[in-house]
Amino acid sequence: MPSVLTLWGSPSRVSRTGIVAAHVADRLAEAGHRVDRLAVRDLPPQALLHADFADPAIRDALALVDKADAVVVASPVYKAAYSGVLKAFLDVLPQFALRGKAVLPVLTGGTPAHVLALDYALRPVLTSLGATHVSQGWFVHESYVHPGDGNGEGDGGTGHRLGPEGLAPLYELVDAFSAHVAGRASTG
Repeated sequence: MPSVLTLWGSPSRVSRTGIVAAHVADRLAEAGHRVDRLAVRDLPPQALLHADFADPAIRDALALVDKADAVVVASPVYKAAYSGVLKAFLDVLPQFALRGKAVLPVLTGGTPAHVLALDYALRPVLTSLGATHVSQGWFVHESYVHPGDGNGEGDGGTGHRLGPEGLAPLYELVDAFSAHVAGRASTG
């Protein structure tokens, strides 16, 4: 099966975006994909902001993008766009880092008005990085992320989970993305 990198650009250690990205990664793994996970906030800030390509963590992160057949890009919406943390990472990627890759954009936010950030902020950047196929993105409203049940299941260790009202449509999109990626791998 193809490999998928799930990367998210939330500056917070515990974030709704991280929870959603964990659900997406788990769903893709259940479908048989090899899944790597990258929280951009865990990269060394100094190296990231200065585009220090000699830094081992930056090199490793770039290698994850390079080896992936597909990429899930998740971010909270700030100021009607994706996060600055994600922007800093996308800025260090080579010009055509996503060439030949399918990409699934996922955003989280507090108002339905943020849905537009998918097509007006994130999609153009992913396309300019050479993504072969940018799937229909998905916006997850913050009200869909609920306090966990205390047993750690489905919460990525955060104590929070994505409720069924958010999971059903997200999984439908993830399953379509998974099938597209698997289909590309079988024909390529």
